[in-house]
Amino acid sequence: MSEKVKKSGSFFDKLPPSLIKKNNVTLIPEGAIGYLVGPTLALLANSILANYFNKYMSDVLHINSWAAPFFTWLPVISVIFVVLGNILVGRLMDNIKSKAGKARPLLLLSVPISLIALLFLFVFSPYDSVGEAWHTGALICIAIGYNLWFAFAYPMYYTPHAALVSLSTRNSKDRSLLATISNATALAAMGLSSMILPFFLNLLFVYDMSGTNGTAVLNDKGAIQYYVDASGSPIYDAQASYNNWKVFVIALIIITFIGALIEYFFTRERVTEESLASGSNGEAKKSLPIGEQAKICFKDKYWIIMMVFFFLFQLGGMIKNVSQNYFCTAMFANEAGNYTVEYGGQLQGTLSIIGAIPTAIGMVISLPLANLLGSKAKAILMGAVVATAGGVLGMLFPTNFPIVVASFVIKALGSTPAMYLSLALLADIFDHQEAVHGVRTDGLSMTIYGAIMAGMTGLATGILNAVLSGVNYDVSTIQTNEALRGAMPWVFIGGETLCYLVIFLTFIIMRVEKYGKIDHKAIIIDQKAAALAEGREYISAEEKIRIEEGEEAYQAELKKIAAEEKKQADKLAKLSPEKRKALEENEQKLLAEFNGLRKAAGRAPIEL
Repeated sequence: MSEKVKKSGSFFDKLPPSLIKKNNVTLIPEGAIGYLVGPTLALLANSILANYFNKYMSDVLHINSWAAPFFTWLPVISVIFVVLGNILVGRLMDNIKSKAGKARPLLLLSVPISLIALLFLFVFSPYDSVGEAWHTGALICIAIGYNLWFAFAYPMYYTPHAALVSLSTRNSKDRSLLATISNATALAAMGLSSMILPFFLNLLFVYDMSGTNGTAVLNDKGAIQYYVDASGSPIYDAQASYNNWKVFVIALIIITFIGALIEYFFTRERVTEESLASGSNGEAKKSLPIGEQAKICFKDKYWIIMMVFFFLFQLGGMIKNVSQNYFCTAMFANEAGNYTVEYGGQLQGTLSIIGAIPTAIGMVISLPLANLLGSKAKAILMGAVVATAGGVLGMLFPTNFPIVVASFVIKALGSTPAMYLSLALLADIFDHQEAVHGVRTDGLSMTIYGAIMAGMTGLATGILNAVLSGVNYDVSTIQTNEALRGAMPWVFIGGETLCYLVIFLTFIIMRVEKYGKIDHKAIIIDQKAAALAEGREYISAEEKIRIEEGEEAYQAELKKIAAEEKKQADKLAKLSPEKRKALEENEQKLLAEFNGLRKAAGRAPIEL
């Protein structure tokens, strides 16, 4: 092990231990607190920035009026730093070898970076309505804060957060449960920022009630609600808004810190602990260089399919999100027959609220569906079929709002297995790679995954903007722009539908789960061999439970294993002799395929 890695481990070994002591995953407290409550709080800041930071820059700081190129190019240029930031996080995860794990320490490391980024974005930049000096200072602060947040602070949190599912346990069912909960946190954070925060936006975007400029907008009782400028946009009191944002961000920093702390203490990396235990003198083996990880990954068809899946899933979802308002505005006229931004916004809100219902239902049914089908990949495949069918329905009737709603709901329901089970399926791929090659590729894989999650917003926005430019979009000419009405269904509905069609076609050959039993046995065989070669005693997962949790937990685990073995034996007993023989032959064929992969990787075959 390199000196650098040793130092990294010794530093992070000083961190306090996890409060999760059980060797088995439990819904409470690990699932409910560590994977739901903590991440929801920690992800809240990013959801708020994603929804409202552009509005803050344009409506409070008015950057789009006095620094339009900066406003346009900041997110585009920052993509470079986002990629570099994700590479850095991936390498850090590879090089951290500690009792606290390889991912969990980064959750804590993300907190001070997040604090500094938010301070630069909202607090350090001096506010003054006039003066070139303020303009320059504000742009410098925002550029620093923006890149600190999206390129370093958020990847430093999100990448290890996503990796925790694969590092939590080797039990596939438990991983599926944690993946479902983990993916629900992003929706919960987004829901808090998009459904609850709007009721308090008047505190963050304070209306200018001086009446010196603009036209008054009255409520139904004739009282002045706010003033609008010549374009109909509300006029805000920039100084008051800026001051309120500073206070709000301090609260947000505290919430982010509490969330990261909860997630750190109520999660556990059992797979990393195994790696530590399997190394000489309790040290984990040296991480594989990125180049060597890449050789393994790019020869693994299941890994390639999974990365293509993440790319398409995120791209399709982001294209739908960024184009939703344009679609609703262009496709549906109000009672007076006019296409307006206001009416389009109302329909967009309706779609978002209704679309959240099947997403919530999917969180409950995705895991049982995978268990019923016997495979997470089959559940995602079936969901892709449903989502594609829903998209085709919407494309056939894009101007009929009730049918568009039905299409939206069907697509949302079909997307739920992909949304909730994909991280657990990726963990199965990591196990398969470890069984075949003797190493895991978490570092490179989560680097690419994080870059995909962060980078698709910019790509989707670019696709939308290219289409809008192609149809000469202008908000003042929506009424007569038939080219816009012809294009938007293909963007809002067709883009995501095509992505799901490709996901369906690729997932037809996604069969990594068939190696599950062999993978786990191969990993145990390798761990036993490593312990024997180093003169150490091998400690099984069951024996570890006896050591860590006591005799009662050990006996409970043995009963659980015996019940599962009896269930499998009963299933086998019900089969006809012909089917039983066919099953045994298939298992032998699968073992031969697996040993072929081991041989190609330069490793000895195994016997079961």
